[in-house]
Amino acid sequence: MATDILTLEEVVAGYGKMTILHGTTCSVARGAITTVIGPNGAGKSTMFKTVFGMLPARSGRILFEGAEITNLAPRELLARGISYVPQGRNIFPELSVRHNLELGAVMAPAGFDLGGRMEAAMARFPVLRRKANSQASTLSGGEQKMLEIARSLLLEPKLILIDEPSIGLSPIMVNELFAILTEMRDRGTTVLLIEQNAKRALESSDYGIVLELGRTRIADTARNILSDPRIGQLFLGGGLQERVA
Repeated sequence: MATDILTLEEVVAGYGKMTILHGTTCSVARGAITTVIGPNGAGKSTMFKTVFGMLPARSGRILFEGAEITNLAPRELLARGISYVPQGRNIFPELSVRHNLELGAVMAPAGFDLGGRMEAAMARFPVLRRKANSQASTLSGGEQKMLEIARSLLLEPKLILIDEPSIGLSPIMVNELFAILTEMRDRGTTVLLIEQNAKRALESSDYGIVLELGRTRIADTARNILSDPRIGQLFLGGGLQERVA
């Protein structure tokens, strides 16, 4: 397996008196796409929020590139090379596409080449170049999600957390989305993904993590998870193995 970029060690977290993560332990391989799957309430989004400092870990450790980052603020995590695209739409609808994209650089270091990074983003997402001066509210759902991803990539993160990116997208846009995620991996960005279409996500992933009741039940290659009939029956409604070529 590739060198791990992110490690969770016995992480406990939750909301108020409710504990969601019950000692979650897992690792994320550098330069790969890893999809986190599991039933509703398994703790997938809670895990992402805890990694990104939006929810405090009550105990346990989170390591990024071997250094502890437990409970660091999102600003500090961005500076270290971690970005997060949360579930739902997170744009400023009345601002232009260009201005939305520029907001990805609000915490950039001194000497940051905004022009160069903007040009690279427009080249990677041509639809954003075509609609750069349009209000973000005029974009389709898929285009808005691409804007969010492009904005999160402006600081060239080493690791990007993406929560449920395909919600509300057409099948064509879903295919385009996964092509973009694959390209991101091929360019060296590690992708950690939660996706409602778990079968489709695993087909495009290198590894998978199965969460159940806030604990890691299985961590394996995506192909092994896809071909395991027990996982298909338990977590994905059965028939998962039929999708493997």
